[in-house]
Amino acid sequence: MTDTLFQPGILEAVPPVARYVNFVIAEGGASAPAIKEALTRLSPLANGSDVVVGLGPSLVAALGARVDGLHEFPDFSREGVKVPATPGTLWCWIRGEDLGDLLHATRKVQKALAPVFAVRHVVDAFRHSWSGTHGRDITGYEDGTENPEGEAALEAAFAPDGSSFVAVQQWLHDLDAFEQLTDELANHHFGRDRATNEELDDAPEWAHVKRTAQESFEPEAFVLRRSMPWLMNMQAGLQFVAFGKSFAAFEAQMRRMAGHDDGIVDAMFRISKPVNGSYYWCPPMRGGKLDLCKLGL
Repeated sequence: MTDTLFQPGILEAVPPVARYVNFVIAEGGASAPAIKEALTRLSPLANGSDVVVGLGPSLVAALGARVDGLHEFPDFSREGVKVPATPGTLWCWIRGEDLGDLLHATRKVQKALAPVFAVRHVVDAFRHSWSGTHGRDITGYEDGTENPEGEAALEAAFAPDGSSFVAVQQWLHDLDAFEQLTDELANHHFGRDRATNEELDDAPEWAHVKRTAQESFEPEAFVLRRSMPWLMNMQAGLQFVAFGKSFAAFEAQMRRMAGHDDGIVDAMFRISKPVNGSYYWCPPMRGGKLDLCKLGL
């Protein structure tokens, strides 16, 4: 990885606040040249740190290009378990210290992409109860404890050319159901002690930790999580974001969570549910700008 460059925000710790902005091609469609012009205008704003960019399969196809390994979000649903697949076009993770600054950054991106792209959906997220190197889910449990670090993080998150694949899901928490759990049962749902973050030796097989233990897969299924809690009115949840050198590790984890492997469903589905799911390709960086050569730019 020493001779390649990647969008640095992928490797950096989650920021105090962030916005996840989904764009679609504006009504009426646009030609490939117009799309290319819009992406060219976006490139200088997307430094990979303050603004991380991902392109969906349909957008890559609209440009007549191909990115090996990029495809739409699969259908992981099964009886009693719903895992929505909601194809996305263009995804921007806008990161910062202040929501006001993020609004201005969003407007700059929006104007650069207009009139070809229009904003479809925005999720405002935040870092909750920061401790050490990890934030916490709105339920109070630490998120991303098992993230790989150092060279292992580079190996897990990036393809050899510095690009990355990202799986994005917005999970809506049922906080009433969660608050009805005893402390012991809540810990069993996650497989960790909420106060100490220690993994429970007696965690049941349906505990989230047991379902997603990255080293328990064959081959091992390591991803780099950069999830953040989100809040809108009185609704809240987790914006799940997992970067990988491919989608294979995420798909192995998601299939097991949904019970495809052994019929055991992750306890997270008892207190939360995904409301969308999409895949994107995050281009590498060259000269401080997005390297879009695979798209013919």
